[in-house]
Amino acid sequence: MEIQQHAKSTKGSFFMEAEGKITAELTYSKAGEKLIIIDHTEVSEMLQGEGIGEALVLKAVEFARTNQIKILPLCPFAKSVFEKKPEIRDVLSK
Repeated sequence: MEIQQHAKSTKGSFFMEAEGKITAELTYSKAGEKLIIIDHTEVSEMLQGEGIGEALVLKAVEFARTNQIKILPLCPFAKSVFEKKPEIRDVLSK
């Protein structure tokens, strides 16, 4: 499954879908031009334990690096990924 992105003016998400249904999703809000706030990550039960949630966070990190923006992870899961992976902390909002 491929991670896709959907963005509106102030909100967005990275998600995976199967048969037209979202099976995993990370949602964020834009706070100005240079910051996104990750507010929620959810993975369906059938995909839990497969690293999908972490892959969503890493996709958000890739997006932040490409667009030279920072991330504020308010979602407990996303925050835990940043704590476990020091190599992605360059995009953390200070």
